[in-house]
Amino acid sequence: MRRLYQKIYLTIIASLVVVVLVAGAIWRFGSSTSPAALSFEIAAEFAAAALPPASAPRSALKEAVNRLAGRLDADVGVFDRKLGLIATAGWPLPPPRQVGPDWSFGRQGATWTFPLPDERWLVVRPHVPRRHPALHLVLFLGVIALGVALCAFPVVRGLTRRIERLQTGVETLGAGNLSARVKVEGRDEVARLAESFNRAAARIEDLVGAHRMLLANASHELRTPLSRIRLGLELFQQNSDPKYKTEVERDIAELDLLIDEILLTSRLDAIGVPQTVEDVDLLALAAEECARYGCAAEGQSAPVGGDPRLLRRLIRNLLENAKRHGKPPMRAEVRSENGTAVLDVLDAGAGVPEAEREQVFAPFHQLGSDAKGVGLGLSLVRRIARLHGGDAVVVPRPDNPSCFRVTLPLVRA
Repeated sequence: MRRLYQKIYLTIIASLVVVVLVAGAIWRFGSSTSPAALSFEIAAEFAAAALPPASAPRSALKEAVNRLAGRLDADVGVFDRKLGLIATAGWPLPPPRQVGPDWSFGRQGATWTFPLPDERWLVVRPHVPRRHPALHLVLFLGVIALGVALCAFPVVRGLTRRIERLQTGVETLGAGNLSARVKVEGRDEVARLAESFNRAAARIEDLVGAHRMLLANASHELRTPLSRIRLGLELFQQNSDPKYKTEVERDIAELDLLIDEILLTSRLDAIGVPQTVEDVDLLALAAEECARYGCAAEGQSAPVGGDPRLLRRLIRNLLENAKRHGKPPMRAEVRSENGTAVLDVLDAGAGVPEAEREQVFAPFHQLGSDAKGVGLGLSLVRRIARLHGGDAVVVPRPDNPSCFRVTLPLVRA
């Protein structure tokens, strides 16, 4: 059996048969105080009450046995303590085996033996179709198995059908259709597995889409400095003017920065958590970076956990963005609010238009036609912030329209 629903289905049926067989065995071979043994005792008491005592004449006993056989529609025989036949009605009956209440099966059908209180034995053989009791048990089990089979099949098949749809979704995703999703049905483990698959598929689609866009935009952005470098080398070979050499060196530095940012963006997409986690004072880190740009860092100490190199890159990109697109003076402010470290980087520029406050964090997005850079700096800022459990947004302040804010979780003492 290679189908899961067949295995589950047959397991249910087999378990039911085992349970019924065990219950039947306990009923058949259980202790003398079982309901069956009690039924034998009650039947023997009623039979003793219907029959005359052992001292009664045989004619009276014969009459009582005939009357009992007629009421029960059975062959009836009474035996004495030495298993001698005293009276009988109907076909001849086998003598009892002196093992207490018992039943046996022969050619004429099932025979039941009852020990009477006065040490006599009553043997009864009902006039019913000659079927072995085991046949009744088999028929009984068959009816139960059929009922369970009819009820269990839709449930089992419905469960495995959802798993088959999930398998189809996985195969579709593996074949390259990144938009493949499966329908979530129910609230059980299979439904949660389908939800996990959909989340994973959406994540894969986003990552592949981001990488495709990154490659497409990177190929375009790489051509610009490469073209300038090629042109600068040709002009330098013709004129040997030092200014061309300086321009080539600047273009090489820009190209190196672009490649570094592309590689860092790709690496951040691949990892889910920072590879190095240390306690970092966000104010001290901001002060070190502000010193490189000739501006001030103000506020209070705010310890955060994360990769110091990535957090330093986050602050540096914000300051570089303020230097390129804003106006002096620049400054950084650090404070703690409700268990969160808040970093504001401000400048005296006009700020980001409201319609583009989310778009500026998209890779390769440039604000305005004369924008400088390649548009990866702020994208890296948000990626690094979210990698550390925070976020980066544009939050204009009344005194400073140009304000970029980063929030990160504080380290709990």
